[in-house]
Amino acid sequence: MDTEMKSLGTSGKMPVGHGPLAGNEAESAGGAPPPLGLIMLDTVFPRIPGDVGNPDTFSFPVIREVVEGASPERVVNEADPTLLQPFVEAAQRLEARNAHAIATSCGFLAIFHGELAGAVKIPVFSSSLLQVHTARSVMPPGKKVGVITASRRALTRRHFAGVGISEPPAAVAGMEDAEEFSSVFLGGKRTIDIEKCRKEMVETALKLVTDYPDVGSLVLECTNMPPYARAVQKAVGLPVFDVVTLINHARSVVVQRGYADYTG
Repeated sequence: MDTEMKSLGTSGKMPVGHGPLAGNEAESAGGAPPPLGLIMLDTVFPRIPGDVGNPDTFSFPVIREVVEGASPERVVNEADPTLLQPFVEAAQRLEARNAHAIATSCGFLAIFHGELAGAVKIPVFSSSLLQVHTARSVMPPGKKVGVITASRRALTRRHFAGVGISEPPAAVAGMEDAEEFSSVFLGGKRTIDIEKCRKEMVETALKLVTDYPDVGSLVLECTNMPPYARAVQKAVGLPVFDVVTLINHARSVVVQRGYADYTG
């Protein structure tokens, strides 16, 4: 503590660095808190509170770039490589708009994580699957990570490898056969039965932990799942990671809070 205080000098302020996040409040228009940038798929389904695309989900500014033509079909089921460049360009536009971190509206963009991270100078949090590393690290020995995804059939080793996971979890459950969830988020249905989706999510989670009793935590891949995460957690009694926990963490590491005047 004494060493830290001496480093402040007579001004009482820490020196400003030169990294991509340096002076982030000052760089935003009018001194407003810097925004988080969100790359969005081109979708028509409702974005209810808790969904990554709902403006009320987060307590900080979020700016968005929609990639036209990037439908769930092309991203999830086809892993269409021709979408890489439009996603890269969206990330670059967000950076140019003073975003200080980038997230996405689809966990399947893990497959493009390396390319997106390499295209900008700010941190990229491409997929909730990044949290598999953390989930594995914090559990007792013998416990495993379970993943619930929009489509088990479409989620491949390439998606996990994209975020540095060489050994994907064995306990993976998909929602592609859940009638309401799949018709809305994969099929493009314009209305949503929230209670039915919640029930389908809970049933899927309960079956997963029954089939894999050594599961000690869950990672929800799909960015449309957070509205149901609390219900899932109540049902299974386990830690649940989703894109909202990822983005809130992203925000906390790129915009640190101060604890007293001398800390900035």
